[in-house]
Amino acid sequence: MDKQIFMLARKKLSKTQKQLAELLGSSTKAIQGYEQGWRHVPPHVERQIFFLLSRRRQKDNRPPSPCWETKKCPQERREQCPAWEFQAGELCWFINGTICECKAKKNWKEKMNICRGCEVLTSIL
Repeated sequence: MDKQIFMLARKKLSKTQKQLAELLGSSTKAIQGYEQGWRHVPPHVERQIFFLLSRRRQKDNRPPSPCWETKKCPQERREQCPAWEFQAGELCWFINGTICECKAKKNWKEKMNICRGCEVLTSIL
């Protein structure tokens, strides 16, 4: 997550830097560092930000379609995917091991490289 997306996310959450720091269990200095680009946004912070945005979006609008419908996944792929198993199609980006782009990703960084360009995640921004 780059500094512009981080700052945009904070503004969409209608939080000050101090409020977001408290919400994330972080310091105001860390939030300032993410927004200035002095610090890299750690994966656990990125994940929490996206989760909060997804809950805000769901409160304000109707829930998004499940990822397997959006991506038109065949039944056999759905049955192998943890997002389908846990019926969390709007949170597929939150769950490691999903079968995105026809294969599971090994780690968060690899997964998010795919998810950042996916309409399921981008719809919450």
